[in-house]
Amino acid sequence: MHKLLLLITAMALFTSCGKKEKSENDFSKPETEEPTTSTDPSSYDPKRGEGKFDKVDLAATLDQTMATEGEKVAGVKCTSCHKTTDEKLVGPGWKGVTERRKPEWIMNFITNPDPMIDKDPEVQAQLEICLVRMPNQGLADTEARSILEYMRKNDGVK
Repeated sequence: MHKLLLLITAMALFTSCGKKEKSENDFSKPETEEPTTSTDPSSYDPKRGEGKFDKVDLAATLDQTMATEGEKVAGVKCTSCHKTTDEKLVGPGWKGVTERRKPEWIMNFITNPDPMIDKDPEVQAQLEICLVRMPNQGLADTEARSILEYMRKNDGVK
């Protein structure tokens, strides 16, 4: 009886150590993977960036409620690396960013940084200075839009 039990255990171990079949539930990867994007830099639009935001409509005046919410989100997700001045902390300072960049570019970068870091020559130059890639903070669209409004407030939009 013991020999039979030992034989069954040995066979179970032997078969479980064989070639791994790809299962439907591969837990070695995150459940939500970022969409695959082209690595061809020639298809990159440096004015818009890369991501889902093609057009971001901004009002002439600041949305104070949204800017306040953006300040809260930035306090949790952004200000450990970015100052609101032009001074570099870990990443570049935010002062003047809404004057240098289109809103689509800002929204695409803060929600989809990796492909833009890989393709945008100006971002790559900034990476050489900062030496740290901006992580994807997993921002919801509304959070990203609020941060953009906070950036506009920081740049003097009233």
